[in-house]
Amino acid sequence: MNFELNDLLAFIAKYTGLAEATQFKLFKTVMAGTVLYLLLFLVRRMIGWRVHNTQRRYIANKTAGYLFGFFFTLAAWRIWLGGGLVAYIGIVSAGLAIALKDPLTNLAGWLFISVRKPFGMGDRIQINQVAGDVIDQRPFAFSVIEIGNWVDADQSTGRIIHIPNGWVFIHAVANYTQGFNFIWNEIPILITFESDWRKAKDLLSEIGKKHSSIQSESAAQQLRRTANKYLIYFTHLTPIVWTDVKASGVMLTIRYLCEPRRRRSSSSAIWEEILAEFAKHPDINLAYPTQRFYTEPPTPPTP
Repeated sequence: MNFELNDLLAFIAKYTGLAEATQFKLFKTVMAGTVLYLLLFLVRRMIGWRVHNTQRRYIANKTAGYLFGFFFTLAAWRIWLGGGLVAYIGIVSAGLAIALKDPLTNLAGWLFISVRKPFGMGDRIQINQVAGDVIDQRPFAFSVIEIGNWVDADQSTGRIIHIPNGWVFIHAVANYTQGFNFIWNEIPILITFESDWRKAKDLLSEIGKKHSSIQSESAAQQLRRTANKYLIYFTHLTPIVWTDVKASGVMLTIRYLCEPRRRRSSSSAIWEEILAEFAKHPDINLAYPTQRFYTEPPTPPTP
């Protein structure tokens, strides 16, 4: 058997140019990868059986994949470099720090995201003018499904954008859904100066209360829970209507709390009710930019 193995190794060396030591290292590497892959397959099957929450199952499968890659890398280094691993790392570390500056920054960003958690899976965020819902997190980048851009009112564009993790160190991250899971939305309504603006303001106040996503007490409870982690302070949680004067009329602005993913639907529902209510009151009219011209009466001819 030993003779046949030596003949096989000599045959491979003759036609491939690979030394016997290199062939043994390749064989060990393939065996290590096969064993680790089988273990990964079993672990993921167990995760599928025992973890029923979709988000937790996704995170568990991702973690298992990262561990597989880590242990396979260690095994490959041990097989190919042997006891020279420490010396090898010392020699190339300086070069890697320069050549792999961006990947290392992204890895550091991944650690920051994992530990500090400025956002998580499913959160709606905005970073460097890119807004979307987080759908994937990896060691070098995270992915969002884009909202906004050419689409109005935070609706999805359908595009998936991959963002380097290093961006968290150089750009501010706005999280729509972390902590206090509501945002303030405003709808400006311009009515004519001749309209009964007090009646219009009362109507808009009732409409705002009707379409607000939450009740004041439920928001207050969530706000108290969030205050344990963040310094968030709101004195007024119920809808309110602000009054202002513009060049073309009186501006009444409804300000109310809504869920981040329902901003457009809530605005549409409020506008539909505003149009229906204003149609019932002839003394309330929507305004638009107009121009008025005054002409002097003609001068009578001199006798």
